[in-house]
Amino acid sequence: MNTISTSTSAPAEMISQEALTKLDKTRLRSLDVFRGITVLSMILVNNPGNWGKIYAPLKHAEWHGCTPTDLVFPFFLFIVGVSIAYALSGAKQRPEQHTATIFRIIRRGLTLFALGLFLALFPKFDFETVRIPGVLARIGVVFIIAAIIFLKTERRTQILIAAFLLIGYWALMMFAPVPGIGEANLQPTTNLAAWLDNKLLPGHLWKSTKVWDPEGILSTFPAVATALSGVLVGQWLKKKDDPGNKIAWLMVWGVICTCLGLIWDLHFPINKSIWTSSFVLYTSGLAMLGLGLCYWLIDVKGYRRFTTPFLVYGVNAITVFFLSGLLPRILSMIKIDTPAGEVDSKTFLYESFYTPYLSPINASLAWAITWILFFMVLLYAMYRKNIIIKV
Repeated sequence: MNTISTSTSAPAEMISQEALTKLDKTRLRSLDVFRGITVLSMILVNNPGNWGKIYAPLKHAEWHGCTPTDLVFPFFLFIVGVSIAYALSGAKQRPEQHTATIFRIIRRGLTLFALGLFLALFPKFDFETVRIPGVLARIGVVFIIAAIIFLKTERRTQILIAAFLLIGYWALMMFAPVPGIGEANLQPTTNLAAWLDNKLLPGHLWKSTKVWDPEGILSTFPAVATALSGVLVGQWLKKKDDPGNKIAWLMVWGVICTCLGLIWDLHFPINKSIWTSSFVLYTSGLAMLGLGLCYWLIDVKGYRRFTTPFLVYGVNAITVFFLSGLLPRILSMIKIDTPAGEVDSKTFLYESFYTPYLSPINASLAWAITWILFFMVLLYAMYRKNIIIKV
């Protein structure tokens, strides 16, 4: 269930040692590591022991603004874009195969959407109130759109499409009246994106709000621009050019995009929940800087010894994300009898081995770190056996 490999080969579920050796020659190791760091961070922020006891950097911004946690999802979509440029570059040069390639793209995207829907349904399978938007759903939709745009257009057109998405979204959110409410606004429940979510998906939105969704319909369009920024970077990295020149320009554009995002923030605030255009520029710029640093250290300078823990996360990214959503719910379903009464196994483990020995906030953090280590052991075993699970 991996998103999209940075190689166009090896479609099989289990990859042999010989095939993996061939992959290593074409994969961008720094991209796998950067993806791994991103997914590991996602596990950390999504699995605290107590949602009421979390260090500030591990929380999302309440509304406007950006914390380190808010960088995780846009970084992942940026990485999806870079991967698209690597995985589909061969197919792009063969127009006669575009129809078949588009069918594969749609299949992969819909598989991701279905996995997200399964997680939303599990374990109650209540179709009447199931949340339809979500992280995997957005990844699937964004992947389909960004991949087809890459396949059928050239770089200049891709830049224009990304700019159109950002400027068009800004214009809609800042100037279009909200039906039944009035003037355009950026308040959580009354902005245009929230109105559209509630209009088209009533009863199927994020349970914390019920009237709008952070992975909603309208905000998916600027999220496509996030992926397209990665597509543009991927094409740049694939160029036959001096690595130093690639890194220099990647860093320059990273700084430019970050600064443009901060400038736009003065009028259209940086906000993950509605994925504002300033948020796209700001986070894409930081992602360029992060990938540029990884590329310089790992692929250019050859510093690879420290990368294995992140690499094992990176090559099976969607697998671990799916399991990290599934296994905690299974733990909550398993009941244990205690002197105080019946509790779920997650509560039993947490209150038996964490809260008695650590402060509440550190116990919560330690629980999340335990999940990171657990998955690292599992993923390392898969990595050693050359198992890469793909959609």
